[in-house]
Amino acid sequence: MKQLWWKILAVVLVLAASITALKVPLKPALVHVSPDRIAPGPVTLEVTGYNTAFQDGVRVFLLNDGRSVCPVTVEVVNDHFLRARFEVPAGLKASLTDVCVGPLRMNGALFTEGLGDGIADGGCGKGGKYLDLRFAFPNRTILYETIRNLNFHVPMWFTMMVLFGISVVASVRALGNNDLRHDLAADLSARTGLVFCTLGLVTGSIWARATWGAWWTNDVKLNGAAVSALIYLAYLVLRGSVPEPGKRARLAAIYNIFAFVLLILFIWILPRLNEVDSLHPGNGGNPAFSNYDLDSTLRVVFYPAVLGWIGIGVWMYTLRLRLARLQHHLDDANLP
Repeated sequence: MKQLWWKILAVVLVLAASITALKVPLKPALVHVSPDRIAPGPVTLEVTGYNTAFQDGVRVFLLNDGRSVCPVTVEVVNDHFLRARFEVPAGLKASLTDVCVGPLRMNGALFTEGLGDGIADGGCGKGGKYLDLRFAFPNRTILYETIRNLNFHVPMWFTMMVLFGISVVASVRALGNNDLRHDLAADLSARTGLVFCTLGLVTGSIWARATWGAWWTNDVKLNGAAVSALIYLAYLVLRGSVPEPGKRARLAAIYNIFAFVLLILFIWILPRLNEVDSLHPGNGGNPAFSNYDLDSTLRVVFYPAVLGWIGIGVWMYTLRLRLARLQHHLDDANLP
């Protein structure tokens, strides 16, 4: 039972995090406003919400340079769609105007024409109770429902890094004592790591298609991940091309050390340089996910998912290692 507790925990964490990631609703948000510009005079705005309850009664107003503009009329069509007619005053000061429905706000939704020195506040009654936001994921522009993929895509990369880390440590040990059993551990952990690398690339490609409009973009982190996968595939090719076990172990160990250094460079260092363009949060000068996600709900699911998938990955590696020991008739007691 002492050997099983962490495996059971990993399975429970993965199942709980996966089910929760798919079931938790997104918080209400304003997702579309039409038209996208205003000028002094009458204008009718059509506002679309997501997971909203407009029919419960909401306050609609525009916000420009901290001053509110109240609507003339508001027509609530359903819980997710309303029309609001405004008489836009001359003299709005900021070039971008926010649209607010109760506590929900779409920043910079309207390009503003006919600027001036500012207006008096309309006193529209900012804020007010909208609806119970309950336990829900943050609703982010462009991401929307795909934000759930954070709990599947990113844990694949964390698990891959752990497995490649195990592999490089085993390679260092193989170089130190010329023990083929450490070489076997390095080989199998690298192979298992490539499984999660593939899953990371697949889930990332699906996410890119939904948010960026393409299965693959010329993004430094995507390209770095692809190159890293090729580097580790070459590691397997190298192992298969050297028949003598001792020589293969030494060459593969040296290659594996350099492969891990390149992995860190391509995935963790180069994408974070401000001079490098990247669409990924936290890379290329973009703010990290935690910097603009002020809601802790996502983290409650994300961290257990990471720990659970790492446990599953390590379990897969240990199962392959035990099978290989049996196939090679090696002594379990002396293996890492």
